Amino acid sequence: MTAPPESGTSPDDPVPEVTVRVSGLSKRFDEVEALRDISFTVPKGSVLGILGPNGAGKSTLVSTLGTLTTPDSGSATIVGHDLITDPAGVRASISMTGQYAALDETLSGRENLIFFGRMRGLRRRSAQERADYLLEKFGLVAAGQRLVRTYSGGMRRRLDIACGLVVKPEVVFLDEPTTGLDPRSRQAVWTMVAALRTDGITTLLTTQYLEEADQLSDNIIVIDRGRVVAEGTAAELKDKVGGTYCEAVPADESLAPALCDVLTERFGPGHRCTVSATATVTLTAPDRVDTMGRVIDAAHEAGIELADVGLRTPSLDDVFLSLTGDAAADGDR
Repeated sequence: MTAPPESGTSPDDPVPEVTVRVSGLSKRFDEVEALRDISFTVPKGSVLGILGPNGAGKSTLVSTLGTLTTPDSGSATIVGHDLITDPAGVRASISMTGQYAALDETLSGRENLIFFGRMRGLRRRSAQERADYLLEKFGLVAAGQRLVRTYSGGMRRRLDIACGLVVKPEVVFLDEPTTGLDPRSRQAVWTMVAALRTDGITTLLTTQYLEEADQLSDNIIVIDRGRVVAEGTAAELKDKVGGTYCEAVPADESLAPALCDVLTERFGPGHRCTVSATATVTLTAPDRVDTMGRVIDAAHEAGIELADVGLRTPSLDDVFLSLTGDAAADGDR
């Protein structure tokens, strides 16, 4: 008997092509297990966000999949090329960009792109045409003839990533690409990552900016102490930490603990109530607006005036702290 299709799918729906497949990948450095039985898949043209605290193993994972580090056990294929038996095929299919731009500051932006193109085997005319395309794609046409040493941090980051695309890869590894950038530059890099998706390029993005993963990723894995501790879309991960919350701020901040006591007595211990350092009282709100109404009534009956009250859904910050704790190890592995 044939099993029925999963909810929301049709037997005629095409199965997404898997570009990256990782199974049981492990790596140890002396006594440190940097990777422990890591497994996941990434469909073609999608963005996988890789989250984790410092020391979680994110950089080791990227280094291993980029053939820079040999795993102790497990397997991985990238665009059908086996990580162990065909590392040259893997390297020919990928582009890697670290946290710091690897550019020649004595050359212009366009000259850097042409240089990288020639290094990757493009003829001069092809390298020039590709450079002009990438300058336009990443909003650097006006700066293309300027020396790189005059570039801002965000411009350097965009050019660095563009240099990895002179020969169009099928998979791009972006290892914390917006570290140290101002909000405007970060937004420019975000736009660029979205452009990779529209070009059908698969992207693996490690980041400590949770908003970044929320905005850009089709799927997210959370790594802690070398293990994948959660996987799913941003919405699915947020659901793991308890749905909606009601936040109430007393007009008199000193009454926040008293309000929390009132709400705990009214709702019972099943509705977790906490008080933040900013005197915000937070209560789980499975009934959403009904819960908020009862919070307002309880505060009124207790004679506690509210300065503000509202509902919010969990953020990836909540997910991150819930799954990994708030203590990060020293240094990423």
